[in-house]
Amino acid sequence: MKYFAVQVRTLKEDTYIQRISDFLSFRPDKQEFFFPKRKLPIRRMGKTVHEIRPVFPGYIFVAADGIDPELFNIMRATKDFTRFLKNNRDITAIEGRDLTILRHFLQFGGVAETSEVSFDENDRIIVKSGPMQGLEGFIVKVDKRKKRAKISLDFAKENFLIDLAFDVLEENRNEPQ
Repeated sequence: MKYFAVQVRTLKEDTYIQRISDFLSFRPDKQEFFFPKRKLPIRRMGKTVHEIRPVFPGYIFVAADGIDPELFNIMRATKDFTRFLKNNRDITAIEGRDLTILRHFLQFGGVAETSEVSFDENDRIIVKSGPMQGLEGFIVKVDKRKKRAKISLDFAKENFLIDLAFDVLEENRNEPQ
């Protein structure tokens, strides 16, 4: 199966997937829809709550052998649709580095949970497990107080920053590199 990116109205991604799944219920085996999300701890008025936020706001992903005319017409006619990527005339499957990044987030299921990390004697982050594992080279900022790391991703020829949450396992001050 190939993966295709679809731009939809931001904050309407889940609604669009529900709608399009209902419209395409007569052919459920021909396509699957994904909307990767991440869990972030947010402090508000002294209390920490966990919010679910999108990894790629405004984009959903379709796994299919191809975008056939029936799928194209139904998706395009569904409310909140914006466009296919690259564009509606030249629909391109996700490849290369973009596909690697997408698969990285899809492997965690619907929601990328909190990563487990530690810090070495030079205060560098060491990712033990979770969604940040494999993305260490893209970490541009670590906020220990908020327990978040800012990750710089290149996706669809655009560079953007996302925050991923972490929990500190233990301090590895004496552990060799």
